[in-house]
Amino acid sequence: MAQSGKSTLHQHITAVKKGERCFENAFQSVSRMVLEGEIDKVVVNGKSTFDFKIFREGKKHIIGMYDEINSFVSFVKDASQGGSSKEMAFVLVGEPGNGKTFLIEYLCGMYRQFLTIPVNRKYTFRFVGLDKLGTYGNIKNIESQTYEDPMVLAMNLHETRTESLQYLSRRYRTTSSLSEKWDENYRPLGACSAYIWNDIREYTDGKLDEMLKFIEILPVPLIESLGTVTGKYPAKDKITSSAVDLLGEESIQRLLHITDTNNPYRFDLRRGALARVAGGGIHFSDEIYKNKKDLVQVYLGIIQNRCIEIDGYKWPIDTLIVATSNNSEFNRFLEEKEEAPIVDRCRICYVSHNTNYVLQKELTSYAIGNESKTTLTGDPLHQDPNLNYAASVGVVLSRLPRSEKLTPVETMKLAAGEVAGEKSLKTLSEVIDTLSQEHTITKRFGQKGLGQRNLGRSIQLMLESSETNEGKCMFAYDVFQTIERVILDYVSEAKDRAKFLDDLKIAKGLYRERIMTEMFNAYMDEPLAIRKDVMNYVNMIIGNDAENLGADKMWKYKNPQTGELQALKIDERYINSVEDCLGLKTKEQKDSFRTSIRKIYGQKISVRPDYDFMDNLELVKAVTDVRLKSDISGAGSLIGALANRTNEENQKLYDRMIKTMLTKLGYCTTCAQKTIEYFCTQVDEN
Repeated sequence: MAQSGKSTLHQHITAVKKGERCFENAFQSVSRMVLEGEIDKVVVNGKSTFDFKIFREGKKHIIGMYDEINSFVSFVKDASQGGSSKEMAFVLVGEPGNGKTFLIEYLCGMYRQFLTIPVNRKYTFRFVGLDKLGTYGNIKNIESQTYEDPMVLAMNLHETRTESLQYLSRRYRTTSSLSEKWDENYRPLGACSAYIWNDIREYTDGKLDEMLKFIEILPVPLIESLGTVTGKYPAKDKITSSAVDLLGEESIQRLLHITDTNNPYRFDLRRGALARVAGGGIHFSDEIYKNKKDLVQVYLGIIQNRCIEIDGYKWPIDTLIVATSNNSEFNRFLEEKEEAPIVDRCRICYVSHNTNYVLQKELTSYAIGNESKTTLTGDPLHQDPNLNYAASVGVVLSRLPRSEKLTPVETMKLAAGEVAGEKSLKTLSEVIDTLSQEHTITKRFGQKGLGQRNLGRSIQLMLESSETNEGKCMFAYDVFQTIERVILDYVSEAKDRAKFLDDLKIAKGLYRERIMTEMFNAYMDEPLAIRKDVMNYVNMIIGNDAENLGADKMWKYKNPQTGELQALKIDERYINSVEDCLGLKTKEQKDSFRTSIRKIYGQKISVRPDYDFMDNLELVKAVTDVRLKSDISGAGSLIGALANRTNEENQKLYDRMIKTMLTKLGYCTTCAQKTIEYFCTQVDEN
């Protein structure tokens, strides 16, 4: 039997019984789609949570949003098991530009894809040969207006529910558990389908076999532009929006054919957005609280009763209702106390900005764009290898609230699951828990800051600037100026502006530290020079305590990344120099620091053998300083050598570093020169 195309009701019921087609409601379909995929466990802000891999597929997928996705999945799962969620809508509330609409549109795209698999496909029925009845004029075929499932018709074949179910179990010899499963998803036929079915019953004198000749089963179209299966209703202004856009209205065209004025088919439901997703679809209401009151009242009825009602006629619907709203609209709506019932019918999920700067790198690459860029004159446009880092850190810091327990940099590193000196994830969890007690949503963790749109704007400003076009390169440091421009132009509250500008200064300091490392790598003519030195320090303090350490201070150890045996000479002076740079003066302080490094090593290496301590900024900075001092008698003299190129030796050093930056570190001539120039200035030094 063909999986798609037309078929009879008998063929359809048989296919459902065999498991070739399925009969389930929207919640069950979405829940199955998500839970059948791969599920991982991740730690986010110190708490263990689930990561549903289906949201991470494709070229442009969802980044982060772990808590929001978890809330959504448990909401749908509860509704699919008949919980209270099935009488509610799921509403994402948050600041503009934090991915609410993107998440829902991704979900809708995923669902359409899921329904293209033959066994998951949704089916509906149409009445054919209605011209025989005589009261439908030239209308010969009528499709179920709300894309009702053929199984819903099967459970309403007879005049009572019990009779219909008994007929099905007799005819198809279903087990009692299968009959119960079908019965759970029972709903009456919509007004027009029930009316037409009754007309057919009268015409055929109730002979079921004759009645079924008027029925044809067909798949529900999955064409996105038709708004079937997944439909979006954007909030319109007060004059142009009306309940008609959601529910439908009386159709003059149909009244020209239908002689019986009581026939509910005179209402054209497909004119509204709801009927098109009523057969197990997803209805997405964008900015739901922006709609005028009477439309929100219409939503109240639909959410609670899952029913389209016009002039007393009812059409039951099977729809997952998801919506978005920004904070200000939602707060305004909450202030109007009489609107409480609608909020009561919504599962509100507050969406925070992404606060993980490592994940932000992917979001930043979305904002920069994947296609190769060109200047206004058509020349290829290079991207500074530090641009993504600078932009990511710049926006993420603005999203982190200030706390007495943690500095902004510590908060940023802990939120990304990295090491932040003595501070642990527990401290971050405490900060988040304290902030979550705030009644004002925007004071909570990650709820306020520069969103993805603001980041996009700063990239646009960068692309249009003359420096970028003339230098044919998007130089990383320029992004700070464009982010500053965006803060001044688009952030209205003075308090927020001041905080964001302050955060930008911290981001510049972090960029400065990164450039120090890059310069050392360029000086050493090796992309991972600093990484090697950091790991040497770590391995030395581990080997220093080893039992098999001889007088020559040579230590053999197994490299966890390659599994090979390696020899390392332990240099006490090097260890002490690094620890002096870290500000550790006494033996106790040094021992305590070494113990913490060994502990981190023990925890991380078992999970990630390639862990390299490069996220431990203090340690990286100390190692860089030590190496710069020992190799070139201090960073100051390297700056001096690069800045003063009057003698041949300094010019050679400059040329060699530029060559390394061009060939090994991914720079172009413009950003290599500008980066060295920046390194030679004293700005942004913390």
